[in-house]
Formats: sequence, structure tokens, C-alpha cells
Amino acid sequence: MPDSRTGVTHHILSVLVENKPAVLTRVTSLFSRRGFNIYSLAVSPTDDERFSRMTIVVDAESAPLEQVTRQLDKLINVVDIQELSAGAAVERELMLTTVAVDASNRGQVTELAAIFEAKILDVGTEALTLMVAGTPEKLDSVEELLRPFRITGLQRTGRIALPRIPRGTVRLAAVTESA
Repeated sequence: MPDSRTGVTHHILSVLVENKPAVLTRVTSLFSRRGFNIYSLAVSPTDDERFSRMTIVVDAESAPLEQVTRQLDKLINVVDIQELSAGAAVERELMLTTVAVDASNRGQVTELAAIFEAKILDVGTEALTLMVAGTPEKLDSVEELLRPFRITGLQRTGRIALPRIPRGTVRLAAVTESA
């Protein structure tokens, strides 16, 4: 799927690994040795403390998907690898940004925050720090709209993603009316 900012196509890999020291180093070293460009990387423990999940977004031009998955699969601590294609995954990202504000534009920045369901985390006389969570495209939009106000600090987490839950036929229990 092409990145809305760069136009570069990315692969999103969800990699389940053993939660052990140096696993992250082994995975990133593999990418480095092969010349694969990691666009973003997020790692955290899962509901089972024995495992961590890595969401790795890879530049598709630098890394053919089959080659990446074959190389990852060779690592002893890798338990499972899934490619998450557009539409088949739920993706989110988090952004913290500090924006310069004064009396004349504070209301505009606050209004943008409300429109995008951003949370104001810190307030000063000359700046606001916002937290925005959502799809990468949503964060791109917020960032673009805040740029004219002068962004003084910005940090994005990179994507996290899980496969979408298959939708089957859902039968709701009959609701009985009480008299």
C-alpha cells in the first residue's frame, strides 16, 4: 500500500517472536545486512508474556516480500509471520505534537484537535501538546493542517496492526419485551 506522504509502497508484517533478550537486535540486523529499509517498527509484549509482537513496515522496493519472510522465518526466535494487506488489517498509529499557539490562534488549534478527536495533554502560554491516535492517513492530515501553526515537536510511533476479524453471519439473541 502506498504511503500517502512519500508515495512509496510498503509491506506490513506482523511477526510473533519469543519475548527474549536480543531478539529485536537479531531481527533488525537481518534487515540491515540485507539492505531492507524498515519504515517503522513497533514492538510490545502480547497477552502471553512468553511472546512479543513486532509490527514491521518495510519499503517494498528495497525488500521483496517473499525474501523478507524467508529470512525472518530462519530466525530461531520467530514463531509466526503474517503479511497484513490493506483492508485485511486494523492499523493505528499514535502521534504527539507540540504546536506554537498564542491568543489569536489557540482557538483554531483547539478546534482542529476536537475535529480529529485529539487530546490536549499539555498547555503553556505559547504552546499546546496534542495526542492523536488513528490511521496513518488521519495522522498525516492532522500534521498537514497543524503545520501552518508551527509544529515545534513531533513524534509518531509507527504503525501497529492486527488482522481483521472474519465477519460471519451474526445472529443476535431475541430481545423480549417486559410488560
